[in-house]
Amino acid sequence: MRKVRLTDFKRGWYVGGFAPTLYKTTDVEVAVQTFAAGEKEPVHCHKIATEITVIVSGRARMNTMTLEAGDIVELSPGEYSDFEALEDTVTTVVKIPGALNDKYLLEA
Repeated sequence: MRKVRLTDFKRGWYVGGFAPTLYKTTDVEVAVQTFAAGEKEPVHCHKIATEITVIVSGRARMNTMTLEAGDIVELSPGEYSDFEALEDTVTTVVKIPGALNDKYLLEA
């Protein structure tokens, strides 16, 4: 058995083909992320990966959809979305497959 802390990892990503990681794989990426109210992520998509986001606690907005604890959003490859924490929010994110360098910002 091995004990680590979520803070040991970058932005909550603890499974995937990056470093540091708890479990190195390119099959999937997993993160638990904490956002303060008002924090935002830029509009982006993934060309290869499907991204699944679970709102564990708090409230957030993705595109025009307001999400609360227990809501799950699936973004298909090529589907753009932004993210804004409407209050302090915790998410769990799964990307399948774990494709590195697969984040594309929306060009203005």
